[in-house]
Amino acid sequence: MLTSFSEFKYYQSFRVPVESRDDVQFLVEFEDDGGKFQFVEKVKLMDVSMTGVGFTTSFPLAVGTVVRCSLQFKRLRFDFGANIVRAFRDVNSSAPDDMNYGAELDAEDYGNMKRFIEQYIQSLPPERLKDSLIQLALTQHYASEKEGFEMFSLLLSLFKDITQFGNKEKFVESMLEEIVRILNGQRATVFLINTDTNELEAVAALGIEKELLKFDYRKGIAGSVFTTGVSLNIDTKTDKVRFSKEMDKMTGFDTRSIICSPISNREDKIIGVIEVLNKRNEDRFTVEDEKTMKVLALILSSVFHNYSPISEKSLIRRFSSPYEREFAWIGRSAQTSEIRKAVVRLKDIDSPLLVNGEVGVGKKLFSRIIHNEGKRGLSPFVVIKCKGVDEETLSHQIFGTVDSKSKLEECIGGTVVFEEISFMPVHMQIKLFKVLTERRISGSHITLDLRPIFTTSKNLKALMEEEGAFNTDLYTYMSSSEVNVDPLRRRPSDVQDLLDYFLKKECRKQGLLLKEFSDVVKEQLMSYSWNGNVLELEKAVEKAVLYNPKGHIITDLGSKSSPIIDVTKSSNTMLENIPHADDPSIPLKDRVALVERELILAEIKRHKGNKSKAATAMGISREALRKKMLISDEIIENLKTQDKASSEAATEIKKAA
Repeated sequence: MLTSFSEFKYYQSFRVPVESRDDVQFLVEFEDDGGKFQFVEKVKLMDVSMTGVGFTTSFPLAVGTVVRCSLQFKRLRFDFGANIVRAFRDVNSSAPDDMNYGAELDAEDYGNMKRFIEQYIQSLPPERLKDSLIQLALTQHYASEKEGFEMFSLLLSLFKDITQFGNKEKFVESMLEEIVRILNGQRATVFLINTDTNELEAVAALGIEKELLKFDYRKGIAGSVFTTGVSLNIDTKTDKVRFSKEMDKMTGFDTRSIICSPISNREDKIIGVIEVLNKRNEDRFTVEDEKTMKVLALILSSVFHNYSPISEKSLIRRFSSPYEREFAWIGRSAQTSEIRKAVVRLKDIDSPLLVNGEVGVGKKLFSRIIHNEGKRGLSPFVVIKCKGVDEETLSHQIFGTVDSKSKLEECIGGTVVFEEISFMPVHMQIKLFKVLTERRISGSHITLDLRPIFTTSKNLKALMEEEGAFNTDLYTYMSSSEVNVDPLRRRPSDVQDLLDYFLKKECRKQGLLLKEFSDVVKEQLMSYSWNGNVLELEKAVEKAVLYNPKGHIITDLGSKSSPIIDVTKSSNTMLENIPHADDPSIPLKDRVALVERELILAEIKRHKGNKSKAATAMGISREALRKKMLISDEIIENLKTQDKASSEAATEIKKAA
């Protein structure tokens, strides 16, 4: 019934029920595609425990989603981050779309939750306390004695069958027969991921040849359950949008209802799904069937607990061998962790994406990873360079000519990347906006089913607002989702991993045995600021290997005539991306406040928006943090006012001239 240790901890905790009359205030925020936190509407707190909270809402939240919560009772209030570990349909809710979620707290918040529960329980009348004790006795493992007995009987019956089979394949086939009988379905299949082909393949099937059942791991209901980890119970009448007849056309089977749950291995990685089709004599499977499927999926997880595929060809990051893939984001810094989370969050949506970052940070690589790991990964990936290309060539590439197709039409179903979009002329931006929003090139009958990604190393907002060098409509369109890739100097802990990765790659390319950097050289490389970011680092490693073809240990970073890196140019560029911080005309006190502001914002982000924790980590009070932010906000507003006044004055002078 339980699929992870986190869910187990949440489920086994004694949860104190909360009622609306108790006047407990509870808020939940989630991070949207643009990286901003939004409140979840119509949230109802159901229970609290030392390890987590339970709540209901109709807003869809996937297992693994990190949320920010606020809990207040009388004068006691505290904010905390939590991780969704459990999601299931709330059968007792009057709203059919309501889902019941369990969220696990971080261990550091247990103290605050303890104080909250103590104060809350002390306010309860004796009758409520009595009810809570009864609930504790009856729901430690199951929702009722009846359900507990049924689940125990089912487990006992199935595990008795295990002892009769020395062959795993025969056991799974026998279990599928039992599953179909228990759920009263027509057909059942167990799919496991094949990381070499990036397909879900049937390892056991009832009612059809299993060799016929293989498909891209992102497609269909099974693909949705595999990629999200959330079980589904649907019927084709009420959910026509989600359901695809592609598999039915291939197998000649008429699917009317589906119930599907994920299968995990002992590392808690989702390795496949169990799927049952067509509830007999009913339109769809029941809520009780959903509970049973959780148990069945758990048993299958134990059967395949050693299945842990690794492949260099895998498009799925969690099943790929480290540092061996053609397109991989290397590093272990907090910023790199955020990049990987952004990939998971943005890979399967169709909205435009804007990727900001300095030259050489890996914006095109990030775009490629988004494409490869998303639902468009098997379709074309096209890059259109806007920098260093003459206007006529760029126009022909995007809009086509009488004799040649547009690159956009060659990218149907896939992803197109407009590299360094700021270098595109404004009149062409206007034309591009019309093509992308209308999804058709003038004079063509082809619908442009593609996902556009835009990269830039320039501040587009500044270009748009101050210089009029960027079209407002296009900027609004492409910034619906936005990702900022930090320069390498802001994630120094990634340098070591990148050096090892590129050194191994270059040695293999040159047909040499793997080399190493000496401690002195490594120290020089680690202390260098890498103004050219990852691109400069990669070129430096290539030079180092070429300049040291014989030695196993690289001890020289190049001759005086051609240094691999010029350490004399390495400088502290921390202030480059902080507006006004390196402006000598601004008082030092104000510039220091602006630098403090960036440090505070970074710390708040590291603590998932929790300002109290950020203040504690920096050794200041919550009130001191608030005052510093107010001061820096006022400085920024004053500077904006001055800039605006200067700009208006310059305009007036031009007009007068």
